[in-house]
Amino acid sequence: MESNLPQQTNPLTKFMRQPKIYVKLPSQGEFWPAESLVMPETGDLAVYSMTARDELMLKVPDALLNGQAVVEVIQNCIPAIKNAWDVPTVDMDALLIAIRIATYGEKMSTPVALTVKDNDDIEFDYQVDLRAVLDTLTSQIGWDPIVPINDTMTVYVRPIAYKQQTKLGIQTFETQKLIQIANDENIPENDKLKAFTESFNKLTAVTIDIVINSVYRIDTPDGSVENINFIKEFIQNSDKDVFNKIQNHLEKLRDQNTIKPLTVTVTDEMKSKGIVEDTIEIPLTFDASTFFV
Repeated sequence: MESNLPQQTNPLTKFMRQPKIYVKLPSQGEFWPAESLVMPETGDLAVYSMTARDELMLKVPDALLNGQAVVEVIQNCIPAIKNAWDVPTVDMDALLIAIRIATYGEKMSTPVALTVKDNDDIEFDYQVDLRAVLDTLTSQIGWDPIVPINDTMTVYVRPIAYKQQTKLGIQTFETQKLIQIANDENIPENDKLKAFTESFNKLTAVTIDIVINSVYRIDTPDGSVENINFIKEFIQNSDKDVFNKIQNHLEKLRDQNTIKPLTVTVTDEMKSKGIVEDTIEIPLTFDASTFFV
């Protein structure tokens, strides 16, 4: 039986999380299924800090490997995102950085290892300004979907979604384990050959799947084709030059949309450790398994 009593408002509501920052998507909402994102008119998504449960989720290895932890954290911290499995890869770094800023602040310490004079290795921590990195991501990243194949064919590509990226990442992880077996001197040669063959086949399948999942339309004089099954059959049976043109275009886009290493001026403290250059490059990696530690 339904209660007719009025619902009480939680008096603690005003003490709960509030948006800490707002972030624009590098994709500007393109390549998102309509039901997966509620885009505000301003284009600015509210970002909340992580909860204790979010932090615990990111410490579960299986949940990190299969992507579930990242999906739940994004949806909990950015309510406008209804299905984070559909996040295009060009948006993922910006979202993770925004959540990190909302939770821990704009500065992040990252370890740096360099080889200096006499081949000595030095290690030190560098403070990265995540706000500057985020501003660069949201203002400079772009995506050119058009791949001209020849005078009669044009292919259109999009960034793959996080769900596809996770699946491919798991396949790559399994391939790496097979390669380790193939390189193990204690493994019989027949088993090593079998492992090498299997790893090669898996790696080939991953490469082809990336291209298949990226193509969403092909134009020819006969019309446009958007049926994924037809596109898959075409990619699997196309001339290698056609495949290479699509793959090279995707690799170029990935390079353009990857966070570049930071070029920083060497301080006196760094010089005292043996660095002789005036500037050095600091690589940035935003892996969820370590980014939020």
